[in-house]
Amino acid sequence: MAYSAKQIFPLTHVSQHKFSAPIRHFRLPLFSSNNNNQVKISLLPKRPLHVSASLQGPKDPKPREALGPAKAYESEQSQPISINIEFDREMSQKLRIGVYFATWWALNVVFNIYNKKVLNAFPFPWLTSTLSLAAGSAMMLVSWATKVVEVPETDLNFWKALLPVAVAHTIGHVAATVSMSKVAVSFTHIIKSSEPAFSVLVSRFLLGEAFPMSVYFSLLPIIGGCALAAVTEINFNLTGFMGAMISNLAFVFRNIFSKKGMKEGKSVGGMNYYACLSIMSLLILIPFAIAMEGPTIWALGWEKAVTEIGPHFVWWVVTQSVFYHLYNQVSYMSLNEISPLTFSVGNTMKRISVIVSSIIIFNTPVQPVNAMGAAIAILGTFIYSQAKL
Repeated sequence: MAYSAKQIFPLTHVSQHKFSAPIRHFRLPLFSSNNNNQVKISLLPKRPLHVSASLQGPKDPKPREALGPAKAYESEQSQPISINIEFDREMSQKLRIGVYFATWWALNVVFNIYNKKVLNAFPFPWLTSTLSLAAGSAMMLVSWATKVVEVPETDLNFWKALLPVAVAHTIGHVAATVSMSKVAVSFTHIIKSSEPAFSVLVSRFLLGEAFPMSVYFSLLPIIGGCALAAVTEINFNLTGFMGAMISNLAFVFRNIFSKKGMKEGKSVGGMNYYACLSIMSLLILIPFAIAMEGPTIWALGWEKAVTEIGPHFVWWVVTQSVFYHLYNQVSYMSLNEISPLTFSVGNTMKRISVIVSSIIIFNTPVQPVNAMGAAIAILGTFIYSQAKL
C-alpha cells in the first residue's frame, strides 16, 4: 500500500505566486507499508531548507494580496551547529583517585581516633575488634536484604579461597587493636609502616620471588627509621610493639592470599568482597574473643567505662565500629580503580595523616629523634613504592 505526498499532506490556501527560488535536492519518497502494516517514512533533505510562506485559512479576514508572495529559499549561510564535549579522561581519573584517597584517609583518621578513645576507657581489644567486624557485617546484610547493594554470586570455591584471607585478616586486625591498646596510635602506625619490608622478605624467602637491588636498598630507611622511632619512644611497650609487628606479617599473608581469592571471586566487586571477608572474619573471631576475655569481664569493663565517660562512650564504640568498616570498604573499592603502586603510595600518605592527627589530638609527646625516625621510615616506604615501578 502506498500513498502520495499530496494525499497525506494536502496543501490548501497556499499563495499561488511563484517561489523566488526553486527548491532543490529535496527527496520525498512515497510512504511504504509492509505486510505488518508498518509505515516507513523517509524525509531527508540534503541541505537545510528554510521556507517562508503565508497560509491563509478559510476564515482569514485579510486579503491574500496583503500578505505578499510566498517565498522559499535554500540557505547558503546557515551551517549546522555541532557541539563536541570531550572529557579529559586523564583528569577525570585523577579526580576520582583524589576523591578515593581523601575519603579513605578521612575515614581512617576518624576510626583511629575513636578506636583509641574506646581502648583508653575500655581496654578490651578482642571485644573491640569483634564489634568492628560485627558492625560492618550487619551493615552489609541489611544492604543486601533491602536491595541497596546487589547480593554477590558466590560458590563453594569462592569461600574456600576466602578462608585463608579471612584468617590472616582476623589476626592482623586483632594484633593492630592490641597494639593500639598499649601504645600511642602514632607509634603503632610508625611500626606498621614497615609492612613493605615484611612483604619483600616473605615473598623472597617463602615464595621465591626476586626483586631488583633498588627494592632491597629501599628497605634500609624503612627498617632503620622504625628502629630509631622504637628506641626513642617514650611510652614503649613490648606488647604494643609486637602487636604491630604481628599485624604487619598477617596483612602481608592476607595480601598474598587475596590474589587467589580475588581470582576466584572475580565477579564479586570490591564492596561485596570485603563484606564477605568481614562476615567470615567475624565468625572466626567470636570464639577466640570469648575465650580470651569473656562476657563477665566485658560487662564489668563496660559498666566502668559508661560510669566514667557517660553515654558518649556508646557513641564512641558505634563510631569506631562503623568507620572501621567504611574505611576498609573504600580501600577495597579503590583497588578496582587504581594500580597497586598507586594504592601503596596512598597507604603511605594515609599513615602520615593518621600519625600527625593523632599526635595533635592526643597531645602525644614526641622527641625530635623520634620524629626523625618516623620521617625516615615513611620516606623509605615512599622510596620502596617507587622502586617497585
